[in-house]
Amino acid sequence: MKSAVIVFPGSNRERDVADAIERTTGTRPHMVWHKESDLPKVDLIVLPGGFAYGDYLRCGAIAAHSNVIREVKRRAEQGTAVLGICNGFQVLIEAGLLPGALLRNRSLRFVCKEVGLEVDNADSAFTHRYQRGQRVVFLAAHGDGNYFVDDDGRRELEDQERIVFRYCDAKGQVTPEANPNGSVANIAGITNRAGNVLGLMPHPENLVEPALGGTDGRAMFEGLAEALS
Repeated sequence: MKSAVIVFPGSNRERDVADAIERTTGTRPHMVWHKESDLPKVDLIVLPGGFAYGDYLRCGAIAAHSNVIREVKRRAEQGTAVLGICNGFQVLIEAGLLPGALLRNRSLRFVCKEVGLEVDNADSAFTHRYQRGQRVVFLAAHGDGNYFVDDDGRRELEDQERIVFRYCDAKGQVTPEANPNGSVANIAGITNRAGNVLGLMPHPENLVEPALGGTDGRAMFEGLAEALS
């Protein structure tokens, strides 16, 4: 699987995700600076976490207008897989590749902890190594992860099975108490209509090795390599 990681001024998880991809696929991603107007031919594009442009104006709003995002949108429309994690999810929404908005956490505090996620859709290239209903643990690290969409938008996401991950408790139950940021319907990750663009707030790349505390994120990258190679 050939991949590219987009780097913005303020990105801080680009090395983490590049390392996760290399550890799980054996191939180092291309690191692409945001000012580039073209991308190499790749199977996967990743927008990493961090604070693109210092989160000035609105999280992801400035990054969404970077030169390279025009090419990311074009590739996404052609069917290339695109993964946006945390700040990358925010950029995908601001760029119009995913619906909704990401608001300040309900607590108005930065959340940094492991969170339980229920796999709501295991039929995508991103999740086919998981089982529907499976509980996994990823790392949350965000201040603006409160996903909002109106009732019609939520029903559309549910009807089209585009909700991929929901926050859940230790027993795998999707409860208000398990929601770390106030997201509508405990939503942690969604896809576009075509299913080739995934945005999620928690970080799978930080749990790919036992030495890092767990391996629940590993199946995402191994599954992508299997599906896209």
